[in-house]
Amino acid sequence: MSKLVTAFTEGIIAFTATNIDDIIILLVFFSQIDINFRRRHILLGQYLGFAAIIIASLPGFFGGLAIQREWIGLLGLLPIAIGVQQLVSKKEEAITVQTVSTDFSQPTPTNPILAFLLSVLHPQTYKVAAVTIANGGDNISIYIPLFAGQNFTSLAVILSIFFIMVGVWCAIAYSLSRQPTIANILSRYGHALVPFVLIALGVFIMYERGTFSLLPIDFKLGDGA
Repeated sequence: MSKLVTAFTEGIIAFTATNIDDIIILLVFFSQIDINFRRRHILLGQYLGFAAIIIASLPGFFGGLAIQREWIGLLGLLPIAIGVQQLVSKKEEAITVQTVSTDFSQPTPTNPILAFLLSVLHPQTYKVAAVTIANGGDNISIYIPLFAGQNFTSLAVILSIFFIMVGVWCAIAYSLSRQPTIANILSRYGHALVPFVLIALGVFIMYERGTFSLLPIDFKLGDGA
């Protein structure tokens, strides 16, 4: 049970830390909704793009099946390094948002199944997916160490959390797109928290996988002097 709770916690922390800036991109997308660019294009595009990122990160899981768990934890240094780099540089990452054109006009079919298939195949959906992949490409370096060392059950929990959170993120962005004040605060201060969350995630990955036991000193948290 504790293993599942750990996987649940890791999933929420990792997704939140790596997708704060994605909310801002979603805010821009939702502000462009019209008769040709629908909410379903954004939602489906987000899921397609995120699924591609997950697939690219799965080698970390399969590699973890053959490598000692304590050594796998060293991959936690990746999110730590990224967090420290962002903290030291003190540069706000420029978020490049590909403006979605509205040149694509399609009649809306009455059959719901056909409507869904057309939405998946719609050029707008793939434009959103492309932006999601481009913006989330760096997330692979976070997800690989996260997946490494997990068993199948824990990985299933993490992936379930991830895909649920994609929908939650879209819902939050859609709601915020109708509240300009909150959206402005998030865009100004959201990035400041990311380095600290990434560092904490990296330390947690190393601790949970027993990596600190590799040190030549007695590193047991909570032990008395």
